[in-house]
Amino acid sequence: MAVLYITHDLGLVEAACDDVAVMYLGRIVEEASARQILTHPLHPYTRRLLASVPRLGQRRGRLPTVLGAVPSPVDFADACAFADRCDEVFEPCRRAVPALVEVTSAHRDRCYLHSPPQEKVVR
Repeated sequence: MAVLYITHDLGLVEAACDDVAVMYLGRIVEEASARQILTHPLHPYTRRLLASVPRLGQRRGRLPTVLGAVPSPVDFADACAFADRCDEVFEPCRRAVPALVEVTSAHRDRCYLHSPPQEKVVR
């Protein structure tokens, strides 16, 4: 049996999920086991999401947020959708969509930090 959760509740993900696909604007940006995603996130969006989760027993100031605003899904550029909000952006990010590639046998990522190939965009 399989159950599909669509959530921002990372506590639920940790407790109930074996595998996780992190999505941004309708595209998978990272895919791995829940343990791998939660302990070794690769994509900048995944890392920012995890950094914004409050931790029980830890006192800190403001929680980090994902910078900027979500772009319009209507004006999809042929570039990384997260580029305008990413603090690790560099030139290839603005020119083409990175491919979702296998970084390890059990971890896939869609980021030029880890995947030089670009996706063939079909409209």
